[in-house]
Amino acid sequence: MPKKEKSKLRVIPLGGLNEIGKNLTVLEYADDIIIVDCGLGFPDEDMLGIDLVIPDISYLEANRDKIRGIVLTHGHEDHIGAIPYCLRQINPPIYGTKLTLGIIQNKLQEHVLPVTPSLNCVRAGDTVRLGSFSVEFIHVNHSIADACCLAINTPVGTVVHSGDFKLDITPIDGEMMNLTRLGEIGKKGVLLLMCESTNAERPGYTPSEKKVGKSLEYIFTTNTQKRIVIATFSSNVHRVQQIINVSARHGRKVAITGRSMLNIIGAAVELGYMTLPEGVLIDINEIKRFKPEEITLITTGSQGEPMSALYRMAFGDHSQITLGTNDLVVLSSSAIPGNEKLVGRIINELSKNGVSVLHDALVEVHVSGHACQEELKLLQALIKPRYFMPVHGEYRHLEANRQLALELGMEDRNIFISDIGKVLEVDRKSAKFAGTVPAGKVLVDGYGVGDVGNIVLRDRRHLAQDGLIVVVATVDTDARLLLSEPDVVSRGFVYVRESEELMDEIRQLATQAISDCLERCKNVDRMELKTCVKDALSKYLYAKTKRKPMVLPVITNI
Repeated sequence: MPKKEKSKLRVIPLGGLNEIGKNLTVLEYADDIIIVDCGLGFPDEDMLGIDLVIPDISYLEANRDKIRGIVLTHGHEDHIGAIPYCLRQINPPIYGTKLTLGIIQNKLQEHVLPVTPSLNCVRAGDTVRLGSFSVEFIHVNHSIADACCLAINTPVGTVVHSGDFKLDITPIDGEMMNLTRLGEIGKKGVLLLMCESTNAERPGYTPSEKKVGKSLEYIFTTNTQKRIVIATFSSNVHRVQQIINVSARHGRKVAITGRSMLNIIGAAVELGYMTLPEGVLIDINEIKRFKPEEITLITTGSQGEPMSALYRMAFGDHSQITLGTNDLVVLSSSAIPGNEKLVGRIINELSKNGVSVLHDALVEVHVSGHACQEELKLLQALIKPRYFMPVHGEYRHLEANRQLALELGMEDRNIFISDIGKVLEVDRKSAKFAGTVPAGKVLVDGYGVGDVGNIVLRDRRHLAQDGLIVVVATVDTDARLLLSEPDVVSRGFVYVRESEELMDEIRQLATQAISDCLERCKNVDRMELKTCVKDALSKYLYAKTKRKPMVLPVITNI
């Protein structure tokens, strides 16, 4: 007997709204849950020492028995990067295309998991049944191969999730986005469209990836006497393929550096998404056998990441490559919001060393993988959804996408700008927000997942801004005696050798505070002594220096 339609579909974003990255959306109907994507984000400037940010999945942990599967749109970090961390708490089957799963398998080798994940390979055009949901994978163009949007059949109607996409009429892999199938789905009727918003502020269409190929051809033709170093996103295998092809046409050997670049290209070649002309690819250790003008280097580091191969080359820390006046560096990417300073720092350092630098502002060496306004409008016009939810972006991107829907004649009451943790309940007749579930950011620092929270970050900011004063003292609380003059250690506050007078005053003040507390209090304990020292020193140091260092008393009771 088919399940009676009595429940509402609950759409719950746990990431990817009002932020860049960390994409994860939950669809829930009765006792079934599916998860669309499971990505990570990168830390803000105030998240000192944090490596990665992943979604809070406590709602999924509490409902793990309902989860029927994770369906993936494509293999970028902001859509799959959190999978190794989430699999420590939940272990549903994972469905993705061949390249997406190949990248995940490489990632999983770096993690020790309590379970063996179930990875299920699908192709564009396939449909998988997951409880009361069925999910159809539909081919789209993006800056990584094997990207799909999803048509999700639910008991209350069809939901289309665009994933990340662009309309590329002349794609590198020869297959255009499957507009025909999307039109067919739209004709049958779509309840809800969840559409990406990354480029919703940009008018027009996103240029084709082949445009970059023409720019590369020009660069190689006009720089025949230079070694060419190209930094790009490791996941953009079509871009890397074009670089290798143009290098082969110009008689150059290609060497690859950067761990993520090596991993993804290895997976792409093994799975048939890239073809390497015979004899073109060489090991990085072989480059000294050839003249500089016979070499192309493909590297990571287009975002200025401090540990990347390009960063190490720019600052002279790379073990095999030193850059100089005979090199041309091409940054075949655009800076992700927040990375502009890091990219600028690399360009400045390369320029100081006499290295020629080309980037997107000077020559068209990058095109976006995301749809601009006309493509977003085209998708909406094909799908003709009853309800519309912009996803993937900060609020301004979501609002710009909302404006496009209004331009196309959609009623404002049928457009929902949501937030992480906010529940949208939908059925055939209505849609409305209905409460929230736990959501937020979980911070990854080294091997620690979630053990660094707001209090630790607050302390790190405090230490970074004002430094630290440590006061070490030994007392006998029974005899009410300070047994030795306190030691004072300063880190990041003042340079001790140049501030001996201030350090003496701190020492005397700490002595006085401890002695007064021992005399005044009847039942004195270590916590009370620490509070006395902290209060006395904090007030004095602010009055004296207008700074607020962290004061850390260490009291030993004998």
